[in-house]
Amino acid sequence: MSLNKGRIWLGGLAGGVVWNIWSFLLGIYVIGTARYTALQNAGIFLKTPRYPYFVGQWIVILFILAIIIAHLYAWTRQTLGPGPGTALRIGFWVGLVAGFPLNFAQATWSAAGRELPMGWMIEMWLGAILASLVAGFFYKE
Repeated sequence: MSLNKGRIWLGGLAGGVVWNIWSFLLGIYVIGTARYTALQNAGIFLKTPRYPYFVGQWIVILFILAIIIAHLYAWTRQTLGPGPGTALRIGFWVGLVAGFPLNFAQATWSAAGRELPMGWMIEMWLGAILASLVAGFFYKE
C-alpha cells in the first residue's frame, strides 16, 4: 500500500502550526517570560543566544518534528489501524522520547530549578500529541 505523501505533508504542516501555537502559549503564559528574564539577570541563562534567531529556528524545528510525526502516523496506521487512537499513541511515544530524558537531566542538574524543565517537557510531550492528532485528522489514504 502506498502512502499519500501530499496528505502527510498537509498533516505535518497543520500539526506544526498547532505545535508552534501550543509552544508559544505555554512559553509566554504558563512558563512566563519573567522567569527567563530573572534567570538571565541572575547569570544562569545567557542574555543573548548562542545561535542567531533562535525563535525562527525553534519554529522550523517544530515543523520538522511534526512532519516526522505525520510520516510515523501514516506508516503505523497500516498495522495499528487508522484513527485518533493510533495518532495518540504515536504522539505519546514521540513526545516522551523528545521531552523526557533531557528535561529529566536538566531538572536534576540545572541551577535553574525544576519548573522550567517540567514546562519544557510538557511543551514537547503535549505538543507531539497535538501534532500527531492533527496529522492523523488530515491523513487519508
